Amino acid sequence: MTERILLVDDEKSIREALSKVLRGENYEVLLAETGKEAMDRYGTGRIDLLLLDLNLPGGNGWATLEWLAKVNPLLPVVIITGRADQRELAQKSGADALMEKPLNVPLLLQTIRELLDEPMEIRAQRANRRSSGFRFVPCDERLFRQMLNDRFTVPCPLTEREWHLAGKH
Repeated sequence: MTERILLVDDEKSIREALSKVLRGENYEVLLAETGKEAMDRYGTGRIDLLLLDLNLPGGNGWATLEWLAKVNPLLPVVIITGRADQRELAQKSGADALMEKPLNVPLLLQTIRELLDEPMEIRAQRANRRSSGFRFVPCDERLFRQMLNDRFTVPCPLTEREWHLAGKH
């Protein structure tokens, strides 16, 4: 049976890119732009994993996560966000993983596979807070700098040493 992933992100380009990658890995992908859409999509059938951005129009990802966790506390959840300092909140919320944008796609795919392959008793223990298997993947600073250098015309791009001296580490 094909595993179904609900991908919730307000940025169309991210939804399109990630859905293409996930479909390439033989996942069925349902897309939502808002928390309300996510709740509606959840009601249309089985969802095996949730990929959830925190910045959503008409509310935030935390409220969506809270609702979905009540409906299905065993649902694997990967939060994907550009927000800094969300690790503690994500862990306390019951999310299984927090991945900061820009995403490391190979690590995202690995995390998804690990969560989907996880035995149900381990999921139940984590849902009852008796075990912790929380995964955190911070933003790759080098990738982020390269993306900025590629996207914007910079008169003098910062070297690795200058980046650290400027306190951007």
